[in-house]
Amino acid sequence: MTKPAPTKPSPVKVNVRSELTAAFAAIDAANAADPNVIEWRDERWPRAQLQGLLATEWVEVLDPRASDEVLLAARAHHVHRWAIARATYPDGRVGYLRWRRALKEVHAEVVAELLPAAGISIETVARVQALVRKEGLGHDPETQLVEDAICLTFLETQFEELAARLDHDRLVTAVKKTVEKMSDQAVALVARTRISPNARAALDDALR
Repeated sequence: MTKPAPTKPSPVKVNVRSELTAAFAAIDAANAADPNVIEWRDERWPRAQLQGLLATEWVEVLDPRASDEVLLAARAHHVHRWAIARATYPDGRVGYLRWRRALKEVHAEVVAELLPAAGISIETVARVQALVRKEGLGHDPETQLVEDAICLTFLETQFEELAARLDHDRLVTAVKKTVEKMSDQAVALVARTRISPNARAALDDALR
């Protein structure tokens, strides 16, 4: 029986203006340099590149009329994430939060480097920078939209690895922390995440 061809994340279905397409290509090329490789549907991908593609896909599911700024922020949400290793910051929550803040600035700096050359306006670049920094989370609907897409992407691309190394209680805690960051609409879409049956059972158990 012929093995079906692996399915790649679908391309953006709307917003096909040339400058947006060029900006996506620039971000994808930057993300392709990620040395961290993960497997998705029988294909190996640079992690940041796959996560950028999937987050863009989720934005369109959540809001087909999402702005260019949201789409670009979703695509770039992990750009150059590998530039700062977690181990360079202390263990524990305080060290983790410092690392995350530093990464947000890296994402914002790379966005400022890549997007103008693709024809993206300075105003749009500034807004994308604010979104990748997650400014206004909790009261800015567009920041929440980006966060929702990131959380759904996390579940699709990292939950299985998490489930393999954490005990049940720690896994439940991790899932609950993720869900707490999501809107009700995004939580309702968790059932549509593309994960294995075993991971689905673990996720459903953690959500209960």
